[in-house]
Amino acid sequence: MAEFAFDAPLFQESAWVFLAVPFDVADEVDDLTRGRQGGFGSVRVEVTLGPTTWRTSLFPDRTRETFVLPVKKAVRAAADVGPGDTVPVTLRLVDV
Repeated sequence: MAEFAFDAPLFQESAWVFLAVPFDVADEVDDLTRGRQGGFGSVRVEVTLGPTTWRTSLFPDRTRETFVLPVKKAVRAAADVGPGDTVPVTLRLVDV
């Protein structure tokens, strides 16, 4: 399983909170998953943020030119973080 560790700021867009994957990581994720991406170009991942590990998907964000990761309220609460905070993340590709 391909794994990446990075820090990224949380941002709020509408009712959702996301983090944007750094460009270099997004490029590698795109290269490794091309042809195996799901609907809307989604990529299945396992993520660790603070004390929580969960499975979700990355989604391409054409405006930011990278992938974004939705971060649920329960995950943010467990890590005591919110929009504007920079968080350490470990991301593992599920289907590679």
